[in-house]
Amino acid sequence: LKNGYMVAKWGETKRVDMTFSVTKSFLSTVAGLAYDHKLIANDTDNVINYIWDGTFDGEHNSMITWQHLLQQNSDWSGELWGGKDWADRPPRNGGLDDWKFRKLIEPGTVMEYNDVRVNVLAYSLTHVWRKPLPQVLKKHIMDPIGASTTWRWHGYKNAWTEIDGINMKSVTGGGHSGAGIFISAEDLARFGLLFMNDGKWNGKQLISSEWIEKAVRPSIPNANYGYMWWLNKKGSRHWEGLSESLFYAAGFGGNFIVIDKENNMVVVTRWLEPSKIGDFMRKVTAALN
Repeated sequence: LKNGYMVAKWGETKRVDMTFSVTKSFLSTVAGLAYDHKLIANDTDNVINYIWDGTFDGEHNSMITWQHLLQQNSDWSGELWGGKDWADRPPRNGGLDDWKFRKLIEPGTVMEYNDVRVNVLAYSLTHVWRKPLPQVLKKHIMDPIGASTTWRWHGYKNAWTEIDGINMKSVTGGGHSGAGIFISAEDLARFGLLFMNDGKWNGKQLISSEWIEKAVRPSIPNANYGYMWWLNKKGSRHWEGLSESLFYAAGFGGNFIVIDKENNMVVVTRWLEPSKIGDFMRKVTAALN
């Protein structure tokens, strides 16, 4: 998209496909909606003040804030839906016991990409909203932006939680075990355009610009990561020759939603070789400018 218009496309853009960790940016958006609707008073609040079922009990877990979960630097310790926190992406060095019984890191100091902890965020937001997150996303974002009815947001088969006497599915923030968001490229482009326009669609503010500013602010442990959005700041994920204000959702298999406000451009890719995304974006930027 350039200046809000589709100027180029290829492939089956209406075909529904997995997005893997692009789902995380949708999850972050649901957190932003909770903030905007005052279900979460502050993103720096401790989550234990909202979730009282033991998920955040203990000296370490009780220190974790919403911000820590969103920036993936909480080092939350525990088990959810049969998945232990240490099982998602253990380090290559050392034995299993070294990782299982490691010393926990103070929240906010080290980023660790970890889907178990992302799913803890999804679980916590489900309890804050008191309803399944796909319903929240549909009502407040996807329907207003004119998305199709073909997208789906799945959770694990065993990821059920009871809220107010109703058994409901807690969705995931990634594509492990076939979960996460399944969606078309065109619907991804609409979602990206919403963020290009600072959360406004047809004159209506769907998500606050205040939240978007928080979401694309570099975290202290990783300047390339905000609230589940990747940032093109100087660092290990920097794309040379492109605007440092650029930010993007990224998932396995070359799934990207790239928002380049400087050039008023939204780019969606599916199944692109991930190592080539910088080169691809430089070519697209040159072609459209």
